[in-house]
Amino acid sequence: MSTFNPNTRIGILGGGQLGLMLLQAGIDWNLIVHILDPDADAPCRHLATAFTQGSLTDYDTVYQFGQQVDVLTIEIERVNVDALEALEREGKRVFPQPSVIRIIQDKRAQKQFYRDHDLPTADFILTENRADVPQVLASQPGFLPAFHKLGRDGYDGRGVQRIATANDVDKAFDAPGVLEKAVDFEKELAVIVARNEQGETATFPTVEMVFHPEQNLVEYLFAPAAVSETVDRLAQEVARKTAEAFGIVGLLAVELFLTKTGDILVNEVAPRPHNSGHQTIRANITSQFEQHWRAILNLPLGDTTALSPAAMINLLGEPGHSGPARYEGLETLLAMPGVFPFLYGKKITRPFRKMGHITVISSDLEQLRQKAETVKESIKVKNEE
Repeated sequence: MSTFNPNTRIGILGGGQLGLMLLQAGIDWNLIVHILDPDADAPCRHLATAFTQGSLTDYDTVYQFGQQVDVLTIEIERVNVDALEALEREGKRVFPQPSVIRIIQDKRAQKQFYRDHDLPTADFILTENRADVPQVLASQPGFLPAFHKLGRDGYDGRGVQRIATANDVDKAFDAPGVLEKAVDFEKELAVIVARNEQGETATFPTVEMVFHPEQNLVEYLFAPAAVSETVDRLAQEVARKTAEAFGIVGLLAVELFLTKTGDILVNEVAPRPHNSGHQTIRANITSQFEQHWRAILNLPLGDTTALSPAAMINLLGEPGHSGPARYEGLETLLAMPGVFPFLYGKKITRPFRKMGHITVISSDLEQLRQKAETVKESIKVKNEE
């Protein structure tokens, strides 16, 4: 186990909202944190020890940035893995490991990893281009409905097309992808697992996600998930097994389907802090962001016990509004007990852009759901008029 060194220089690839919340957690320990981000106005710019504007996917930029720090981590998967591998070979501590990031960057490799490691997941077929899809469906007509997912660069609902019938094949991507059989699920769940270099693991309580019907973004999150003890135990077990299969050091957010027959299937994973853990800042003894620091610095993992049931609502830019952001109704939220808004410092709003989130806590689960709905309707992000 590592001895805490206050002089350790830590680098984060990415300076968005996840980096911002990592920095906020790191302030408690006075961590030295350098940020690399392509946006000159990134949320992390004014909070980091040092900020570098530059591409996360350019080899030389990432490599040179990594030379300035002792430990390197990420807040987004779209980074240059070749540079991270070179830094790792030279003795830099890179967590999550480049080998893990490389697999997760490609949904094709990710799905094959599940199959190779006996991790439960929806049935799938790898495709090379759009022309492959009708050929696959001709040989397996019972595969529909399905989703065609880009192998690389899909993010926040982008890079996914629903193929409901044979007439939808023109929607398929003309690039390497994965055709995944649609799951008849009861709920979408998530478990965040932390793992340090010692192999110590800790899981956060299972949460339930409700997605926006059009944008494929999380609209609500409820913690704990309203599931049986058996389902909760199975979700925790599958998530932990997934993290151990990767051998990841850091956080792994495991998104899961609970099927109508009570099975748990792995949907996707993210090797970093995740939207499904934002409520932990107020609702758990240890937040996911503090836990990430504990894991990558090889420190004892924190207690993940929930202090209260919680809901999380993503604060998205309003449809039809683009420009300098204005938060309408924030005062209403601040007058409500147990409601905690978090704004990400993004100056420009766009339709459905993640601009912040609101955590709601209540000991009464029904009251929690009602309060979450009230919160959602009380605040809007619009452009300045």
